[in-house]
Amino acid sequence: MTGPAAGTLAWFEVATSDPDAAEKFYGELFNWTFRADPAAAAGGLDYRNVTAAGADVPMGGIANTGGQMPDHAVFYILVADVAATCEAAERLGGSVVSRQVEPGPGAPAFAYLRDLAGNLFGVFTPPAA
Repeated sequence: MTGPAAGTLAWFEVATSDPDAAEKFYGELFNWTFRADPAAAAGGLDYRNVTAAGADVPMGGIANTGGQMPDHAVFYILVADVAATCEAAERLGGSVVSRQVEPGPGAPAFAYLRDLAGNLFGVFTPPAA
């Protein structure tokens, strides 16, 4: 089985100050299961991977904001090069909110961008295997 192709919607994230409540809500609503992300935990973060019933791999995550940012949900597009995608977004009139192009071991490179209407979305490149 191959992974998603560049340019496809490949991940979502629910960022919340109450990850236990989000886990209960989405788990009961969609029969999703949750598991702590080991790479995030190693960095001291509470990030829970989300897996749909019957699926073999996670499709998203719940991030504990610790109250440090507003609760939100965001979708992520898989890209070949996060830095190049950030440059292209700015050239096209979008903006880069934040970027992490040199993540720690096991973590993906990613960035939060805004489109022309101000909508937040993310882009990422999976960590090297």
